[in-house]
Amino acid sequence: MVTEPGPLVASGRDGDIFEFGPGLVLRRTKDGRVIEGEARTIAYAREHGYPVPEIHEVRAGGTEIVMERIEGPMMMDLMMRAPWRMARYCRELADLHDRLHVIPAPAWLPDAGGDRLVHLDLHPMNVMITESGPVVIDWTNAAQGDPLLDAAVTFILMTCPRMPGSNLVNNAVRPVRGGLGRAFVKRYRGREFDRQLVIAAGLKALDRNMSPEEVTAIERAGARAAARLSH
Repeated sequence: MVTEPGPLVASGRDGDIFEFGPGLVLRRTKDGRVIEGEARTIAYAREHGYPVPEIHEVRAGGTEIVMERIEGPMMMDLMMRAPWRMARYCRELADLHDRLHVIPAPAWLPDAGGDRLVHLDLHPMNVMITESGPVVIDWTNAAQGDPLLDAAVTFILMTCPRMPGSNLVNNAVRPVRGGLGRAFVKRYRGREFDRQLVIAAGLKALDRNMSPEEVTAIERAGARAAARLSH
């Protein structure tokens, strides 16, 4: 029986993923934060037919989750490998939003101003593409919320954060990121979306994981949405 994690599989801003025996991985927070609630939310989404990893165990006082290992590339990697398919993947991402938002939010989640289950981090780097279809990971920010708020947060995360590398790299990819954002948000555009975009920008500007340059870009996105609402 496996009791200790194996080699590091992946590392994000908030946590690390380790091998944990056949077909399993262990997710561990970097700051010792308890994520038992995240495991509960993932299990809830799975019970409602949403594509998420199966939860096997919560351990270490709730700071570690043992879950199904998802085999396949990130949606973002596939977008980069086949740019001509980006519009298709953006539609698939929007479909994942729409499938999620028919699920009523459980009462234990934080209240973000609505009654639907929202992910609030549902972007192409949190979608794995497997042989049986997409699987959504990293439910740290899940809440009770408005579906358009969820879509607005995704739009910000697809268009505002910097890529690793130099200013030259970021200047080169900015048009691509803008195109991705526009393709994703096509079905949501409108005044109500802009209202939620202002709220989303305010939320993400306070995110401790965002750099000052990213916060500036996020605040500009919120300001543009506010300007559209004023007309």
